[in-house]
Amino acid sequence: MKYSEIVHYSHPQHKLRFEYSEFPFKCDGCKEVGIGSRYKCTVCDFDLHMQCAIPSPAFSHSFYTKCSFQFFSRPPGDKPRNCNACEREVTGFLYHCKDCGFDLHPCCAKLPMVLDDGEIKLYLYRKVSASCQKCGRKGRSWSYRSSCKKYNLHVACVKDMLVENWQGYLGEKSVRKFDTRIPSLKNTLLTHNKSNSKAKKGLEMAGLALQFVISAVLGDPTSLIAGVIGTMISKA
Repeated sequence: MKYSEIVHYSHPQHKLRFEYSEFPFKCDGCKEVGIGSRYKCTVCDFDLHMQCAIPSPAFSHSFYTKCSFQFFSRPPGDKPRNCNACEREVTGFLYHCKDCGFDLHPCCAKLPMVLDDGEIKLYLYRKVSASCQKCGRKGRSWSYRSSCKKYNLHVACVKDMLVENWQGYLGEKSVRKFDTRIPSLKNTLLTHNKSNSKAKKGLEMAGLALQFVISAVLGDPTSLIAGVIGTMISKA
């Protein structure tokens, strides 16, 4: 459920307002990058993903049918913990299963099982036998795979792309302008001659798949954000 304004326990000083951001932001809840829908304190530059601002107290996931995930403000224990979806470190808000010890970033926990814009469908898998177009490896993390089985992207690899391209932003908030371009995967998603009409169509579909996976990983799988990301990709 979306509210225009909320009061959040992690930032009780001021109310947080709902807004869209066409530029990346660092979520002060899970400490991960986001884009699109967020709750923001305009006084303190405090941001929360929708999934972090209004979490589910507990939920179950189809990939872990025996688990009961509960929301935590910080990782339990004193040892480093990694998200079971993207394999990146968990340093802030998370969902944790006490029985199994599994952890999920809030945005990873709420990744859509299917991304569909009418032209291409992408399905979320816990593991796939196909190699990722970014890293060339299998089974690294959860993956989005197209229904045509031509495109496969690890959630972990998409996050790595963003971190590589937005270096320095994850570690600290900054008012300076940072690079918002997202690296193109055209060379790794398709190796055909670009002058070929089928190749051009393939590149368009590959770019579309990438846009929607990126937008989902960033916490907002909407056509609005996918369009913004598409513009970024075209300028890269």
